Amino acid sequence: MTSKNTLQLEKPENTPVQHGPGPAHRILVVEDEPDIRRFTAQALLGSGYQVDDAENGAVAWETLQLNNYDLLITDHNMPKLTGVELVKKLRSARMALPVILATGKLPVEVLSQNPSLQLAAMLPKPFSFEELLGTVKEVLLATARDREQAGPPADLPNVCGCNDFTPQLTVA
Repeated sequence: MTSKNTLQLEKPENTPVQHGPGPAHRILVVEDEPDIRRFTAQALLGSGYQVDDAENGAVAWETLQLNNYDLLITDHNMPKLTGVELVKKLRSARMALPVILATGKLPVEVLSQNPSLQLAAMLPKPFSFEELLGTVKEVLLATARDREQAGPPADLPNVCGCNDFTPQLTVA
């Protein structure tokens, strides 16, 4: 086993933490409780996902402006910007990112008044390692199926003369 020497740089306040090199699926975890954020990020990282994390919705929103993600996992009750407020901003910006709302107290009334939030899943706290990974896997698979079924955008010209176009998913 080899060890890497890494240079520890001062992290500016409110900068998301990036964990590991990661494979195809990039996930942003938003959680104000450090232990839960760490548990979630480590569980995902250990399962082969690329993970960034943010300590509140405001930092997450800034991060979403700079990076592309395959999935957002967010708490609801957070300072500065709640999970629901974050998802509202996401949808107002027409970002089609799937969202898992992981929270101890489900904001049922708020969700029923805002059907446009289009949450992919709800994950009640406390959740287990298996529940987290199972929910993430289900959401990512459903998202991939939806993209395959959607086909090419209708406004693209059919320059190849093909009528039977099947999109090919590429994993970076």
